[in-house]
Formats: sequence, C-alpha cells, structure tokens
Amino acid sequence: MQITLDDPASAPGPLSPYYSQVARVEHADGSALLFLSGQIAEGATLTEQSRGVFETIDALLKAHGATLADIINIRTYLTDITALAEYGAVRREFLTGTPPTSMTFEVSRLFRAEALIEVEVVAAVPGTE
Repeated sequence: MQITLDDPASAPGPLSPYYSQVARVEHADGSALLFLSGQIAEGATLTEQSRGVFETIDALLKAHGATLADIINIRTYLTDITALAEYGAVRREFLTGTPPTSMTFEVSRLFRAEALIEVEVVAAVPGTE
C-alpha cells in the first residue's frame, strides 16, 4: 500500500498551505481510495457555492483518474439545514447514478465566514488488472 498526498495543478488550489486536498491510498492491484479534504466555493447563494464545490471535487477526482461516479461516501456540512432541498437539487445534477453513502450535518459556521457549505468525499478507483 502506498499513500500519496496531493494538490493537483489541474484543480483549484487549497485555500491554505496547512492541508493537502487529496490523500490517495493505492493498493497492490492498482486500485485506490481517494480521500478529499472538505471543499468550499465562492458564490452568493447556496446553489452557486454547491455547484462550485462539485466542480472542484470533479476536477480533483479527474486529476487522479476518477469521476464523480466513483464517489462512495459524501459528508456535507451546511450552515442552514433548512436549505437541504436547495443543496440536494444541485447534488442530483452532479451525482446522477446510484447515490453514495451519505451524512449531512448542520454546523454553526465553517472556517470561512461566507461559506454556506463544505463537502468532503471518498472515492474508490478500480485497479487496472
């Protein structure tokens, strides 16, 4: 097993130098698990921020040979749980197949005051054998 921490150049960079955006845990058969740090995005509304988050997640996954369809777990942090339907509508635009396992939490705030949402995912990349 090999573990690589990465900030792919083809995706938006991390918002601070104190974390890596992707941890890739590679197995002997070439399969891998990708653990993505929580992602936030700019935007005035939850819909705009949600779209930006999924676009960033998509870019991070693509940099490691994965797609949104490879997500097996998603954790969502909302500052207002009553907006869950608004987030859910955007999520369904991006996650169109069988839904991954999921947890959603309401939090009082996120690390940036303007952030309404943060999403972290785990994806499974099949081996080449």
